[in-house]
Amino acid sequence: MNKEIAIIMGSDSDLPTMREAATILDQFTVEYEIDIVSAHRTPHWMLEFAENAHKRGIRIIIAGAGGAAHLPGMVASLTPLPVIGVPIKTEKAFGDGMDALLSICQMPKGVPVATVGVDNAANAGLLAVRMLGCQKAPLLNEVIDYQKGLLAKVEEKRQNIRNLTP
Repeated sequence: MNKEIAIIMGSDSDLPTMREAATILDQFTVEYEIDIVSAHRTPHWMLEFAENAHKRGIRIIIAGAGGAAHLPGMVASLTPLPVIGVPIKTEKAFGDGMDALLSICQMPKGVPVATVGVDNAANAGLLAVRMLGCQKAPLLNEVIDYQKGLLAKVEEKRQNIRNLTP
């Protein structure tokens, strides 16, 4: 099976957050690769990765970064593929990840990066699955079932709350 999603991050310290995207992709049985590609420490690797990912069959890139958070935008400037940016809260940065969020979502016209919430790589994984589902009916049906499961969980919680009231 081809790996259609690439999950990349600037450092191994981002792995605990980015692993959530991998967990979602595993849940939907979507093949992916995962790697460290630093915009600052390995710019040549980043350039090679971004320019060639589509040639290797990658269809969507999920890129996590904290602090200055250049990785998603730099990759988006070099690839024709959709990029989903995951802002990551770091200890050394300020604003509980707001610096990374703003760095990722404030891209100039012509260089789009879809951006999820701070530390919310799970939503990046879900967005990637939905994007692939546009082309794959079985995967789209899995997304629909997933949404029904969310509804069922909320209905169960609503019932539990109602049972608490006299």
